[in-house]
Amino acid sequence: MAPQQTAPDRRARDVHTRVTVLVALGANVLIAAAKTAAGLLTASPALLSEAAHSIADSLNEVFLLVAVRRSRRPADDRHPFGYGKERYFWALLAAVGIFVLGGSFSVYQGLHALQTGGQESHEGYVVGLAVLAVALLAEGGSLLRALHQARHQRGRVRDPALRTVIAEDSTAVLGVVLAMTGMVLHLITGEVAWEAAASLSIGLLLIYVAYRLAREARDRLIGEAVDPELSDRIGAFLASQEEIDNVAALLTMRLGMDSVLVAARIDLAPGIDSEEVELACVRIKQRIGEQWPQADHVFLDITEAPAPGSARG
Repeated sequence: MAPQQTAPDRRARDVHTRVTVLVALGANVLIAAAKTAAGLLTASPALLSEAAHSIADSLNEVFLLVAVRRSRRPADDRHPFGYGKERYFWALLAAVGIFVLGGSFSVYQGLHALQTGGQESHEGYVVGLAVLAVALLAEGGSLLRALHQARHQRGRVRDPALRTVIAEDSTAVLGVVLAMTGMVLHLITGEVAWEAAASLSIGLLLIYVAYRLAREARDRLIGEAVDPELSDRIGAFLASQEEIDNVAALLTMRLGMDSVLVAARIDLAPGIDSEEVELACVRIKQRIGEQWPQADHVFLDITEAPAPGSARG
């Protein structure tokens, strides 16, 4: 189970995430401009695929910055459970951007190169390879920054913004290697098929990454339960309370990175009057909130009251 975080810890985490996303955005904007210019100069399908990849990443990082800011808004009458799921919505848009702008365009470039053939320009390709070498260093630096932040989070990285940056930068590093390999083999053999294969590989890689990110965002948006370990701990805590005879059902749902809804259907122990029921419910909710601060919405439904005067919590 992940360690509990206080409000200052969460704010500090968001600041680090914003810095990480800004570093990735700055690197991708510069790299996208350089790749686009070199790609148009060389007409290299692999280099143009990488340019589309960097443009998609740049747009997605803007989405992630919006996600971090909007998800921290407090709950209001229209959204009583807060805006935590904003992070997952914008992460889903980022996944769509990777699929459309990056993956689909790269596949198109690869297929187009196979159909039309390609013209070599050794001078232009040297420039293109130099651009990709610089891009490899920049993407690698951004990835190291994201991995450094991730190492400070015990267990699985849950921040969708940080996870998306790691996925994008990891894919970018691998994509640059594939593009460089395709270009070098094209120069050596004179066969454009090598670059076409590199473009297709980049496209398929991006489509796979987009699918994984979109599936995770979808699961969180439609309502995902907490980890079984955390659910078991909360259930065991409820069952250990002397006022509770049986936990008939325990439902949980993540409302955001730091917000969890807990709804329990419980049977009370015999002999508890209505006033004791109300006090017990208040105490149990407070104990859950103290032990698991992320469980900020707790509902107890008493299904069997032991006496006619029993109240619902």
